[in-house]
Amino acid sequence: MNKHLRAFAVGLILFVASLCSLSARTVTSFDTDWRFLKADAPGAEQSTFDDSNWRTLDVPHDWSIEGPFAQTNKTGGAGAFLPSGVGWYRKAFTLPECASNQCVFIDFDGVMENSIVWINGVKLGQRPNGYVSFRYDLTPHLRFGSGVTNVIAVRADTSAQPASRWYSGAGIYRHVRLATTDRVHFPRSGIFASVSEVKAREATVRIESSTVDVRGYGGIFVVRTEILTLAGVSVASIAGEVFMPCMGGVPTRTSDLPDYRTNSVPPSRGRIVQSIFLPEPEFWSVDSPKLYRVVSTLLQGDKALDQQTNTFGIRDARFTPEQGFLLNGKKVMLKGVCLHHDGGAFGAAVPLGVWEQRLAALKELGCNAIRTSHNPVAPEFLDLCDRMGFLVMDEFFDCWTVGKNPHDYHKYFDEWSLSDLRDTVRRDRNHPSIILYSAGNEIHDTPQPELAKRILAGLVKEYKASDRTRPVTQALFRPNVSGDYTNGLADMLDVVGTNYRDKELLAAQRAKPERKIVGTEQRHDLETWLNCRDNPSHAGQFLWTGIDYLGEAKIWPRNAHASGLLDRIGWPKPLAYQRQSWWSDQPMVCIARRVAGDDLMPTDPGYGGEEKHTQVTFNDWSPRNREPHPENVEVYSNGEEVELLLNGHSLGALKKPADDSPRQWRVPFGAGELAAVARNSGKEVARQTLRTAGLATKLSLVADAPEVSPRSDDVVFVSANVLDEADVLVPNANPLVKFSVSGPGTIVAVDNGDCLSTEPFQAAQRKAYGGRCVAFIRATAPTGDIIVTAEAEGLNPSKAIIRAAGK
Repeated sequence: MNKHLRAFAVGLILFVASLCSLSARTVTSFDTDWRFLKADAPGAEQSTFDDSNWRTLDVPHDWSIEGPFAQTNKTGGAGAFLPSGVGWYRKAFTLPECASNQCVFIDFDGVMENSIVWINGVKLGQRPNGYVSFRYDLTPHLRFGSGVTNVIAVRADTSAQPASRWYSGAGIYRHVRLATTDRVHFPRSGIFASVSEVKAREATVRIESSTVDVRGYGGIFVVRTEILTLAGVSVASIAGEVFMPCMGGVPTRTSDLPDYRTNSVPPSRGRIVQSIFLPEPEFWSVDSPKLYRVVSTLLQGDKALDQQTNTFGIRDARFTPEQGFLLNGKKVMLKGVCLHHDGGAFGAAVPLGVWEQRLAALKELGCNAIRTSHNPVAPEFLDLCDRMGFLVMDEFFDCWTVGKNPHDYHKYFDEWSLSDLRDTVRRDRNHPSIILYSAGNEIHDTPQPELAKRILAGLVKEYKASDRTRPVTQALFRPNVSGDYTNGLADMLDVVGTNYRDKELLAAQRAKPERKIVGTEQRHDLETWLNCRDNPSHAGQFLWTGIDYLGEAKIWPRNAHASGLLDRIGWPKPLAYQRQSWWSDQPMVCIARRVAGDDLMPTDPGYGGEEKHTQVTFNDWSPRNREPHPENVEVYSNGEEVELLLNGHSLGALKKPADDSPRQWRVPFGAGELAAVARNSGKEVARQTLRTAGLATKLSLVADAPEVSPRSDDVVFVSANVLDEADVLVPNANPLVKFSVSGPGTIVAVDNGDCLSTEPFQAAQRKAYGGRCVAFIRATAPTGDIIVTAEAEGLNPSKAIIRAAGK
């Protein structure tokens, strides 16, 4: 039995056992052992279809990232010149006879896109939007019993192009789960925990619980709610009755979710609101993201029919016209970045470990906020933001009824926008990290103000129907041109957001001082920073972007957008350290060689010519020209004074400029060491030294973690660095590095961060770029040593050992 079938068999045994246990609810991963075909396959929805020659794989899976890159691919530069088309997924499974009295659901976190799902040949539904999470009720169409097979089939279609302004991916690129419940249960996203009142040392938590009675008999039920710390210590509990009316005494099947087209609510649905007082709670904040769990149990008499556990946090988050954003009563500037959903070499199917590495790098720079541009992210990404202390602007959509591409969401907006929005808000509303919803990015309906205001009113109403605790904004597009500040549209928003035009935004607030404002998308430049720093009423900014992303390119072979503080690997650029000098309170200093002026971002990025984002600063003292010549050196630091030294000789000390501009020196190049020393009150607080690189002689492998598990969300970054004899990185070296692995591990992807490279990501070799490249390693077993080797012609090889650990 191969490893995939063995894992599936073990998972199936555990799943069947849980179904027949006393547990009222089971939620099981449905990620393993799918069959996949990258082509259309008429009739593949039928359970008798022969898929024996299809590829076997686990999801999450993005087949588009497997390439190849081609200038002729219909996605064009916007889609990173990667392929599109139809992909099919099928999975067979069995259910025990004891499950026939339960409800069985399948949950998809995201399928890109225009998905259709069948069970045993019966169409369950379709979903045009590839970013939304959705559920289908399988119960009426299932077969139960030993040896009786069910087949789930999914068709995803990205063939209509262009459909996106950035790389979207293709296939079942997020997690899938199978959930079983009693016929009386809490619906998906049916528990909402919020804080109704917060004081300095106490809080009142409001728990809203919805219930469903599929039997239709009705009755009186009890909802018991308990709040626990993450360590499992109970801090409060409450119980209350909920009534579900009888539907004529006849068992009647109802959907687990309302009919979104008519907004009807099944008559068997019950609802209860409970308030729990908590003295001395631990508050959630960016520096101390304390979390609680709310455990909701549905009982009939002494029998527990259902139980759900949700994580939430206690915090008071609010926007004000005078002080910008307040968290737990204290002003917090939003030092944010915009992020797309791709993970470089992984495409849209991003392991959580990749996001954890990236967010940790952003946190180190002083970043405290994320804008999910411009669609819902995976739910585990928000879990990570909760744990790491990031503030989140949860955004949806990139267009309304006026499209930006021939085949984007504007084709489906009228029919699907409210249901997609409702599902997303209800999925996300327990996350303490989310402080703001965005109803759209640079919406092109706004030149028609009556149309735009009608649509926005409907979206805001829908947001508030599912969550009245959070404000709604919108990333306004050229608001002075379309009159948003004067025609009433901006004032339909709780917080007025604008992209790039910060001076116009500040002027709009001066015109109406009661407005609350936030910069929803900004440049990296000094002027933009000062607009925020010097205006206390400005809540903060979200830079475009935090991390380089695939797509939004216009000229082959460029296939990625290089506007990030970090490159695709998660390595900070020199630009990132300038931002760190403005955002971070931790002492820091960084040297950069500047070879040219910055490429200026246009006022409306994405709607003009090619944005080059040429690298003009370098964190090295190894220019190509080693002859005597002047170098422009700038130093980023939050220190009061910085001294620059070349080979131990002082080139002078400079005080911190009042306008936060970098300190600059004109330095005659000389090989050796260039050092910057930052001091506060005359005491050294930070130092950086750059050394001139010699000839490349060897590779050095460095793993970012000592161990890795076989979980799909866990990967280790193994960087191959090209060094000289003195262990200095050689930034101009670009050899082809070949990776190999022995032991219980595998190479899942390679990358180097080069936005012009069309090398495949799913490979065992990669050219170095800037003197380095990376292999992503995953364990294939829970124990043993994984030995990674890197080789390149003319260089000494290197090895790294990583332990396989965990399950």
